[in-house]
Amino acid sequence: MSKETVLIIGSCGQVGTELTESLRNLYGTANVVASDIRKPESAFWQEGPFEIMDVLDTAKIAEVLKKYQPTQIYHLAALLSATAEKNPKLGWRLNMDGLFYVFDAALEFGVKRLFWPSSIAVFGPNTPKLNTPQHCIMDPNTVYGITKQTGERYCEYYQKRYGLDVRSIRYPGLIGYKADAGGGTTDYAVEIFHEALKHGKYECFLKDNTSLPMLYMPDAIKATLDITHAAAEDVKIRSSYNISGFSFTPESLAEKIKKHIPNFEITYRPDPRQVIADSWPQSIEDIEARKDWGWKNDYDLDAMVADMIKNLAPRYKSQGI
Repeated sequence: MSKETVLIIGSCGQVGTELTESLRNLYGTANVVASDIRKPESAFWQEGPFEIMDVLDTAKIAEVLKKYQPTQIYHLAALLSATAEKNPKLGWRLNMDGLFYVFDAALEFGVKRLFWPSSIAVFGPNTPKLNTPQHCIMDPNTVYGITKQTGERYCEYYQKRYGLDVRSIRYPGLIGYKADAGGGTTDYAVEIFHEALKHGKYECFLKDNTSLPMLYMPDAIKATLDITHAAAEDVKIRSSYNISGFSFTPESLAEKIKKHIPNFEITYRPDPRQVIADSWPQSIEDIEARKDWGWKNDYDLDAMVADMIKNLAPRYKSQGI
């Protein structure tokens, strides 16, 4: 494995931070090149190679690939759902043009394998809400969802036409404690833990009964690594795979948190993100991922809540909160 060189584009986001850590543990720090539009000051990002790179800068992409000759690329740079709705044209340009630039550079420089994440945002108002299947109506009504659905089609196209080994999973809402959420519709499920520990209360931007599919970050990283390291013949779907962890509402999550923080209070003030959430599935079926490359989540809702509080509580205790 030491002969592999990995490039992560958009490494400093919620997924990228933990994926970088996992890949460095797997391949060695020197063999994992992190990149983003700016370099954070934390010590972690000083430990290994880091390139400041805008995914819309084709010359810089070529420079980085020529310099490091990566065998694998994880392309994570994107404008997420709520943020993209504020700037739709930038959302399209970053999410789609950036994808094309990475695809074409990967072909030019002989990259063996490329991972690109899709999202449950590819589904829409006419998608089945419960146990949403792998193959069904997909009519996204957000810029983010439209770019992810389009990206899925191009993943399959580049694999079939050019032989590019692209692999993808549809992330549900992601919950983790190592990095801040990145401007998505499910961000409340991360924010709520910080506010519960800091202030004992949280005002949620979704309605109390809004059920959405979620996944704990260790499972999201596991799924990402599982599909990228699966044998090529086992990756039978080249658009993107459904994966599922658990579903919950803000109200049910608050009740779980109260088991650890009894005085916690939650209130609700829905904002425009509610419309996006209402168009998404309430639960996901992931039979194909489990059958094809052995996907299996480790965390259920109770285990996730306990682990989030266990890892976040010392941070706020050390700050005197």
